[in-house]
Amino acid sequence: MKLTIVGATGGVGRHLVDQAVAAGDDATAMVRDPGKLAGAPVRVVAADLATADPTTLRAAVEGADAVLSGLGPRSAADAGIATRGTRAVIEAMTTGGVRRIVVVSAAPVGTVPSPGRPHPPRRDPGDGPLMRYLLGPAIRRVLRRHYADLALMEEVLRDSGLDWTVVRPPRLTDRPLTGTYRTAYGCNVRGGLTVSRADVAHAMRHLLDRPESVGQTVGIAN
Repeated sequence: MKLTIVGATGGVGRHLVDQAVAAGDDATAMVRDPGKLAGAPVRVVAADLATADPTTLRAAVEGADAVLSGLGPRSAADAGIATRGTRAVIEAMTTGGVRRIVVVSAAPVGTVPSPGRPHPPRRDPGDGPLMRYLLGPAIRRVLRRHYADLALMEEVLRDSGLDWTVVRPPRLTDRPLTGTYRTAYGCNVRGGLTVSRADVAHAMRHLLDRPESVGQTVGIAN
């Protein structure tokens, strides 16, 4: 499979690269700092998605079977990068004739408003009492700018006309790949509080082979 991986040096992105290489995929990694992938057996394209040249982005995605994006804000200073970067990638995909994209978002985003979805559900049907009434509201307050960015990114995807899938993990950990994670379409996983970054990457790649995931949000948890 020929893949373009966006945010390839991030927590999920690096696992996407490693798993693509292990599977024998023809992978192109789109990164801000190519030095972080020195020696990796992938094609590396240097691109700061906040200011990237459209020609560079098109060259990075053209001919790909799919795009996998681990792009997301790592700090308050990065708020907005998920939306800006995803818009740029969508434009490159549209121009280059690539349709399939799977991106990582976050479990609380289903209850976060965006301009095109100003009144989202107050609670996700997959959340238990702990997440609904205690953890969820606290997390959304602390990370409200991050989640607003991700909510807008999801809206941009919904309006893109591409074959998109959004994966919404809860708290990410650095535990090893298990391959035994749980998933739920259209809602968070019941009782799911954590998931490893390696398992998120594994799910994203395998969702490419599931046509029923197109146009869907997918909850995931260990």
